Amino acid sequence: MRIVVVGASGNVGSALLRRMRRERDVEIVGVARRLPPRGAGEPYDGVRWHSCDIGLAGATDELSGVFAGADVVVHLAWQIQPSHDQHVLRRTNVGGSRAVVDAVLRARVPALVYASSVGAYAPGPKDAPVSERWPVTGVPESSYSRDKATVEEMLDGIERSHPALRLVRMRPGLIFQREAGTEIVRYFLGPLAPVRLLRFGRLPLVPTNRRLRMQVVHADDVADAYARAIMGDARGAFNVAADPVLTPELVARHFHGWTVPVAAPVLRVAAALTWRARLQPVDAGWVELALNAPLMSSERAENELGWSPTVDSVSALRELFGGMADGAQAPSPALSTAPTFPTGQGNPH
Repeated sequence: MRIVVVGASGNVGSALLRRMRRERDVEIVGVARRLPPRGAGEPYDGVRWHSCDIGLAGATDELSGVFAGADVVVHLAWQIQPSHDQHVLRRTNVGGSRAVVDAVLRARVPALVYASSVGAYAPGPKDAPVSERWPVTGVPESSYSRDKATVEEMLDGIERSHPALRLVRMRPGLIFQREAGTEIVRYFLGPLAPVRLLRFGRLPLVPTNRRLRMQVVHADDVADAYARAIMGDARGAFNVAADPVLTPELVARHFHGWTVPVAAPVLRVAAALTWRARLQPVDAGWVELALNAPLMSSERAENELGWSPTVDSVSALRELFGGMADGAQAPSPALSTAPTFPTGQGNPH
């Protein structure tokens, strides 16, 4: 079985490469803008690598050649930074996704597995989980969410016009693992964040708001869900998240901190001002997404993929915090120390 993974060097991609080592008679082809160095070791060795920036003109032609003869294409590539240049982000995230889909169709690949997100959903409840039937129209104030919703709408059209294509959409919560510590600090916190304070498993102050309720999942568990979709015959969308739901109170209790009530407008203004001053790398749209993204039910993944998480959400968060404090990374450009924000593909959600 020949599997091509676009965005194979990132957070989920690296975990998926590890997971696919367990499968027999599988050939993995990795696509990324910046490739792991020769001799990088597991899980990157043994993968046939191709360098491609999916956001550039000509990407469809280049990808069509790479996809030829593939049984499944997995599309994980997504650009988070530079957040101050929305044109660059949309070129990769929407235009690049279009290039991947067009290349899949041109190469007549029978199956496409796409990395969507909880961020694709319209604003929803924080007191009851929603199924995959919840509207996938995004949170308007978040560019990340808008782009995810745009790609989902594109895939709706592809499903209608190409019913023979087996199309799977994975919609995970936040995706954590130790090796992503450096990447997540770089993408979401910036160099000024005092992450070394996490070394002792303590988070002194935790902002609390009744809408700050989020779901996370360990990267290895997400990779297992992808593997089950790749190797099986499933179609459609699948929510992927672990229990328990992370609330500020729960986080404070496990990490020996104090909760500090903060109104939503204060969170928005603080994020906007510090982002404009370039003190941290995420705009207020991420606050809107955190406040409005619904909680998800993973019942369909459990029933149809036979999937269940092996790492609970608190343990996944604890592992990530340890990785952030220690500067954990992997021998991949996407997961290693970089002097500036990369402008290529990555998928840290």
